[in-house]
Amino acid sequence: MKILHIDSNHPLLINQLNTLGFTNHENYVDSKENIQKSIHEYDGFIIRSRFSIDKAFIDSATNLKFIGRVGAGLENIDCNYAEQKGITLIAAPEGNRNAVGEHSLAMLLSLFNKLNKADREVRNGQWLRENNRGLELDGKTVGIIGYGNMGKAFARKLRGFDVNVLCYDLKTNIGDSNATQVNLAQLQEQVDVLSLHTPENPSTINMVNTNFINAFKKPFWLINTARGKSVVTKDLVTALQSGKILGAGLDVLEYEKSSFENLFTSNNMPEPFKYLIKSQNVILSPHVAGWTIESKEKLAQTIVNKIQEKFC
Repeated sequence: MKILHIDSNHPLLINQLNTLGFTNHENYVDSKENIQKSIHEYDGFIIRSRFSIDKAFIDSATNLKFIGRVGAGLENIDCNYAEQKGITLIAAPEGNRNAVGEHSLAMLLSLFNKLNKADREVRNGQWLRENNRGLELDGKTVGIIGYGNMGKAFARKLRGFDVNVLCYDLKTNIGDSNATQVNLAQLQEQVDVLSLHTPENPSTINMVNTNFINAFKKPFWLINTARGKSVVTKDLVTALQSGKILGAGLDVLEYEKSSFENLFTSNNMPEPFKYLIKSQNVILSPHVAGWTIESKEKLAQTIVNKIQEKFC
């Protein structure tokens, strides 16, 4: 079987696939259009996020048996159409779930203890102890929306704290010893902290909007290490300004795309984003919650293992 790789990954991915007897070709520079012209030659296709896999691309991949995405989700693939064509879809959420859990916890603790704000002030010669008095996580109720690989990993990280952990998911009977499953109304009634761990799909895009936020009984802290389009940024800013949301840790943004950096060089920076980058109670990171030294290797190994199990 011949496999085409269009994004660079940990070298073990190709090395181990070679050992298993696959023929591996790499093409990290050609356009989607050029790759589409030759995709019929391949049995397997390995991607991260360089471009989307749509119906036209799938139709050109007449011999394709699988698509492997070295990441947690498959939202850049037309999954329904690929499966109709008999193509096996392989993702690797097991590979970076621990990294996401740790990053989510790091954002939450940094917000509670004002670490980013305090660090900037000390570097500028300000020693403001009372202004940086923090909060303790113990005694709080943490709500997790999306209790799959990522949500469960975050819940495991919370076991060392005296917290009440609730989870909400469309699937039933998935609560465990780390989180009690509740309905959405119950979660909104009780939580002090909300952490999103949902995929991107029609039901999660713009999920966190004004109506959703106002349904929470108490002001709460928001952590989003899932997908940027799940949160309506202008509604988040309104809630931050009113105090309905006490602070936010955002690893992902509504404005994410390959030209993200252009927001800083043009006159088109959205007003809500201007607020976020100036806010003292907002922490931002560039979609790296799942990107650690360890997860790069684990993601690649997960893809190899799943290909081996299915095709060897």
